[in-house]
Amino acid sequence: MRLGESAGKTDAGRVRRRNEDSLVVEPPLFVVADGMGGAQAGEVASRLAAAAFREYHAADDLGPEERVQAIIQEANRRIYERARSDAGASGMGTTVTAALVTGGEVVVGHVGDSRAYRIRDGRLEQLTEDHSLVADLVRSGRLSPEEAGEHPQRSVITRALGTDPEVDVDTLVLRPDPGDLFLLCSDGLPTMVGDEEIVRTIERAKTLEDAARDLVRAANSGGGEDNITVVLFRVDGEEAVEETLVGPAGASAAEVEQEDDLEDTLTDLPPVAPAPAPEAEREAPARAGKPRRRWGRRLLWAALGLAFVALVIGGAIYGLSRAHFVGAAEDGSVTVYQGVPFDLTGDVGLYRERYVSRLQAAQLSPEERAELFDHRLTSYDSARARVAVYEAEALPEP
Repeated sequence: MRLGESAGKTDAGRVRRRNEDSLVVEPPLFVVADGMGGAQAGEVASRLAAAAFREYHAADDLGPEERVQAIIQEANRRIYERARSDAGASGMGTTVTAALVTGGEVVVGHVGDSRAYRIRDGRLEQLTEDHSLVADLVRSGRLSPEEAGEHPQRSVITRALGTDPEVDVDTLVLRPDPGDLFLLCSDGLPTMVGDEEIVRTIERAKTLEDAARDLVRAANSGGGEDNITVVLFRVDGEEAVEETLVGPAGASAAEVEQEDDLEDTLTDLPPVAPAPAPEAEREAPARAGKPRRRWGRRLLWAALGLAFVALVIGGAIYGLSRAHFVGAAEDGSVTVYQGVPFDLTGDVGLYRERYVSRLQAAQLSPEERAELFDHRLTSYDSARARVAVYEAEALPEP
């Protein structure tokens, strides 16, 4: 197996003021990191992670999988220590998805919701499994994949570098076929560009450098709501080899094609002959009063319907004013919201923040997140009490 062409590109997008993503394109090593945190902390965290991959050589003598895990743990240590020693960087973290090509294998290490994909025979396969709140809800059956795409907390990650002294790292070892193309990216790409468009964009490009640029352009054309980072590399060789998985298996993207055949049946109705004139004249006086009575009934029913709608809306507003649920803000802070966990549009939700905790979602275990983020509607005091239990366990005394 031989490593072929590679390329990478990063962009702030059309909404964010700063680019908190970082990347490494230093064959045979490729990395994408998506930072999070207030002020410039996210940018600091992702750059610390990228620097660890460039600078840390204490793990060079380890096997490929152990080497990737060791570098990610070193990156986690650097970010965690920086966050503890610098008040301005408190709470910062970053995702990381890395690939090391060596010895006929591609080793992938992964934490967070940045992704690794493989493109083979025109199909895009997601190799990594998102560590995010909505991914947890989909895996537990509480959300469908379609609902997850519109969920108000779809950007909340549940595992990141820098939030704890050690981090759980998912690893994946692949033996690729010749011609396999690998894509690493931050979530700013797949949230704006669909799978089929990603494949078409890459296939149309003359070089991987052009493909990376065109993917970023497509994400910006789709809205550019987040930073966008793309890393591409191709594997060449003579013979195809079988794939083996080591460690937690990545989630394969299932492609489901649905074809709906709709048939419209048009029935020609024969024309209705007009009634004889004398009959029409005789019936006219009897019908003269009916339209008014009919319209009177319609107006009455319309008024009753409006009154019912007003009653329902009033009750809903009253209910929303008393309903609260626990979720997480975009920066991962555990938050008590007033309202219900639904969006009218992408920017308008049926909820507002009432309380933002210093507790981060990534500090909780998957079981704790499932318990706390169950979207149970309750009073404000009850919601605060639920959060307080975890704050007492996870947060140091001020």
